[in-house]
Amino acid sequence: KGESTIFKAHTSSVRCVDFSSDGQTIITASDDKSIKAWNVHHQRFLFSLSQHTNWVRCAKFSPDGRLITSCSDDKTVRIWDTTNRVCINTFMDYKGHSNYVNFNPSGTCVASAGADSTVKVWDIRMNKLLQHYQVHSAGVNSLSFHPSGNYLLSASNDGTVKVLDLLEGRLLYTLHGHQVLVWRTNFDKFGNKKVVKLQQKRLCPEVPPHLNDIYPRSSHFHTSTGHSI
Repeated sequence: KGESTIFKAHTSSVRCVDFSSDGQTIITASDDKSIKAWNVHHQRFLFSLSQHTNWVRCAKFSPDGRLITSCSDDKTVRIWDTTNRVCINTFMDYKGHSNYVNFNPSGTCVASAGADSTVKVWDIRMNKLLQHYQVHSAGVNSLSFHPSGNYLLSASNDGTVKVLDLLEGRLLYTLHGHQVLVWRTNFDKFGNKKVVKLQQKRLCPEVPPHLNDIYPRSSHFHTSTGHSI
């Protein structure tokens, strides 16, 4: 018979839970404006991240577990260093908050799902907005990267799932449906040159960024104004 563990330290609703890739740590994002980390094996509280000034909608580990990204109703997307437990990057979007945020498979970029119906991709090393998609007609609730890192799926209140081609910076497909459906993709059915290019990227993925490569290494605000494609 399995046993359950209850972690309780938040003072308001918990909106998101995420495991580190090694399964040793979980983080929780809450309406109490904080993110808390817990050790699964020892069943104990580790630390709290508390610089958001409004509800925290989502928090996710980077693939290597060294960073956390979060989004809040305070209209910021933040990057946190799990070792020093400090915020090292803050991206501000004055048009609205993000509902969901996550790292790409290499941990070099973060994508955010905007309540203002936008999808944004941020480069955490160069400290800039790389791509800005306005393909939905209602708020975006969730995002998912293809394992290659070349495609991004976004799900919206407009009843659609969009498939974005990040290499070309364009909308690839629009999937309609209000039920749980499964679509067969043809992401890998390209010409020989593109297949070789994609395969090389999969076999030799980008190295996760070292903390010293992330610029600047102190908390700041970065607006998305004027960086759309």
